[in-house]
Amino acid sequence: MIGKLKGLIDGYGEDFVILDVGGVGYQVHCSTRTLQMLPSPGETAVLSIETYVREDQIKLFGFKSDIEREWFRLLQTVQGVGAKVALAVLGTLPPAELANAIALRDKAAVTRTPGVGPKVAERIVTELKDKAPHFANVDPALVHLSGALDDHRAPRPVTDAISALVNLGYGQLQAAAAIASASRGAGEHAETAQLIRLGLKELAK
Repeated sequence: MIGKLKGLIDGYGEDFVILDVGGVGYQVHCSTRTLQMLPSPGETAVLSIETYVREDQIKLFGFKSDIEREWFRLLQTVQGVGAKVALAVLGTLPPAELANAIALRDKAAVTRTPGVGPKVAERIVTELKDKAPHFANVDPALVHLSGALDDHRAPRPVTDAISALVNLGYGQLQAAAAIASASRGAGEHAETAQLIRLGLKELAK
């Protein structure tokens, strides 16, 4: 199996690059974001490779990093997500943003991907939620709170405080992050008014 290729960019197609490695041109399919990051024809590029071998073809998928390739594999463990959809997701969301979106169950971020509807986005954030926190750069308290909100287990003062901040014009995730930090400092028995006050302080930092 091919795991990595280093060669000269020979040319580009709509969704692939031809990489010349020692005189052999490899057609490597990439996400739009990866294609945009690659250099001009004639310059050197290195790609992590995922090789698909089928009866009628061998197909190569290329990534700028091993982490991106790992996400390509992870995404395809979700029902209804094949190579094409996985590439589209990675073309819309860099690995770090994807990890954060899954950790926070932010379905809206995933549905920004062309061709990914609410049902597939729901499956992605649900089926991968236990794997995303390892890659996400978010506060574990926020991940916990997002899960509680999603499952309707969050305390009433917390949900009321988040709603109040959203009504003031802050985004849902921004409000949830502020209240997660506020509730960690104030304790689990904090009242709504106290959480709102502390949450606004967090947002003002």
